[in-house]
Amino acid sequence: MIETSHKETIVRRRYAVGAKERADKLCCPVEYESEYLKVIPREVIERDYGCGDPSRYLYEGETVLDLGSGTGKICFIAAQVVGPNGRVIGVDMTDEMLEVARRNAPIVAKRVGYSNVEFRKGRIQDLALDLELLDRELEKKPITDAASFLAADEFAEELRVKHQLIVSDSVDVVVSNCVLNLVEPKSRRQLFDEIFRVLKKGGRAVICDIVSDEEVPAEMQSDPELWSSCISGALTENGFLAAFENAGFYGIQILKRDARPWRTVHGIEFRSVTVEAFKGKQGACFECNQAVIYRGPFKEVLDDDNHRMERGKRYAVCDKTYNLYKKPPYRDFFEFVDPLVDVPLSEARPFDCARTSLRHPKETKGQDYNATTEANSKCCDGGSCC
Repeated sequence: MIETSHKETIVRRRYAVGAKERADKLCCPVEYESEYLKVIPREVIERDYGCGDPSRYLYEGETVLDLGSGTGKICFIAAQVVGPNGRVIGVDMTDEMLEVARRNAPIVAKRVGYSNVEFRKGRIQDLALDLELLDRELEKKPITDAASFLAADEFAEELRVKHQLIVSDSVDVVVSNCVLNLVEPKSRRQLFDEIFRVLKKGGRAVICDIVSDEEVPAEMQSDPELWSSCISGALTENGFLAAFENAGFYGIQILKRDARPWRTVHGIEFRSVTVEAFKGKQGACFECNQAVIYRGPFKEVLDDDNHRMERGKRYAVCDKTYNLYKKPPYRDFFEFVDPLVDVPLSEARPFDCARTSLRHPKETKGQDYNATTEANSKCCDGGSCC
C-alpha cells in the first residue's frame, strides 16, 4: 500500500506537471456549455481535468466553493452562472495550478465585466487551514528539529481556529470535479465532515467523481499511476453515497451516472457520477399539526430519518420535516396539509420524530370542526365544476 504522505506527494507532483502541459489520462473528457467557455483562456481549458460538470446545477446569486479547483475552469464557468451578485472560491493545494488560475482570473473578469472569483491554497480535507499563511510562517521559522515541528503544528492549529481558510456555515454550494477520490482513505471522513461544516444550513453539495462498482483491491491502491489517475482511490458507488449520509447530509440523490464506464481495470468498472446532498435536517422537532401525503409513484418510501410512508396516506410530521419536504429534492413528491389554525413554534409541543404515524384529518382541521360549505367553483384543475 502506498503510504498516506506518498499518495499526496504523488498527486501534487502529477498535477503540477498537468498545470504546465496537457495530461490526457488524468481524467475522462467532459463536454461543457460552449457559451461559458468563450471567455476562458485556452490555457485553462486545456489544463483542467474532471469527470463531470457541477456548474450545471448552480443558480444566480449563490456563493460557491470549488474543491480541487485546479486551473479554475469550473470556477470561471460558475462565475458566469452565479453572476455579479454571486461569489466563487476555488481551493487547491498545488502551487502550479493556483498560479495558472490566478493569472487568468483578471482576464476572465475583464471579459465578463465583473470580478467574483478568488483562489485559496488549502487541502480539501482540511478547509480550515490556510496553507499560504502557514507557508509564510515556515519561511520565517523553518522546521529544523522536533521543537520547531511542534511549534509549526501548534501554529497550524491556531490558524484553523482564528483564521479559517473557509469559515463555517458560509457557503451555499460546495462543488468538486473528480478530486475527492485523490484524498487518502484515512482522511475521507474528515473530508465529508469539512464539506458539511462550511455549508450554510439549507446549503448543498454537488460532487462529480469517479466511483467503482466493486471494492478496489490493495494491490491496485498501491499503484501510483492508478491512484493519481483517479482510479484506485475511487469509492464504491454505495460507499460514495454512504459517506454523505454518515456526514449528516439528507436528500442525497444521483443526478447523473454514466451508463458506460470510463475505464475498466481488472474487471472493475470505474465511471463518473454526480451526486447532490443537502445540509439542514439538524434541529429540534415540534408538533404543529401538519401532515404530508406521499404522491407516488412507489408504493412506499423510506426517508433519511427512517420515516416509512405509503403512497396516498396522510402522515404526521414535525415542523422541521414538513418544511424540508417543501424544498428540493422532495417537494414534487408530496402533498402538504396545513393545519386550519396555525400553531406558533413558541407554543408547539415537542414531536417524537423517531416514530411514523398517520395523521387523522381532525388533527389538522381541529376536533370541533363541523363546517358545511357550498361547492368550490374551482375544484376541477382550476376550472368550473360540473
